[in-house]
Amino acid sequence: MLVSDIRDDYEIIEGVKFMAPSADMGHGTVTSNLVAIIGAYVKINRLGICFGDHMDVHFPDGNLFQPDFIFVSAAKADLFLGKRNMTLHGVPDMVVEIFSKSTMKRDVGIKKDVYERNGVREYWIIDPWRETVDIYLLRDGKYELAGQYENWSDDQLLRLTDEERAEIKFEVPVAVLDGFKVKIRNIFGWYFE
Repeated sequence: MLVSDIRDDYEIIEGVKFMAPSADMGHGTVTSNLVAIIGAYVKINRLGICFGDHMDVHFPDGNLFQPDFIFVSAAKADLFLGKRNMTLHGVPDMVVEIFSKSTMKRDVGIKKDVYERNGVREYWIIDPWRETVDIYLLRDGKYELAGQYENWSDDQLLRLTDEERAEIKFEVPVAVLDGFKVKIRNIFGWYFE
């Protein structure tokens, strides 16, 4: 058996163990872009720490997830202090899940419920095929859909009226970072604008 054949990437959702699938190109691009953009902003401003893929998050209710992207504020830094492995015991401030064909139902269903129940303040669900971002914010212990964003191609934009174009949101705000904004094209693109 090759070392690459041994995988310990799994999640425990409500007591059931699920293997975490390997990321495809679109998924990997989005994860890398989030780490580069949001991670750089967080690091430069000393706001906390960001991780993409393969960080075990042990929630207080016993669930174990490997979110596609997490942000943990500086105020929660003690969740990591003295840790040498890729593990977090506690609740991140922000979590992003990026659809893959095998996880999309869990991302919008049970995982969303677990994040809400454990108090994750901001939850993004990203569809890399449609290039959309849905943002949920925790308000009074429940998630509310705070915004839906779509990456429009130049061709699509040309077909819209000026009024329709004026309604499009080209930047996605990160609420837990006081509204820091990310250009939606930079979330999905291979190169940053």
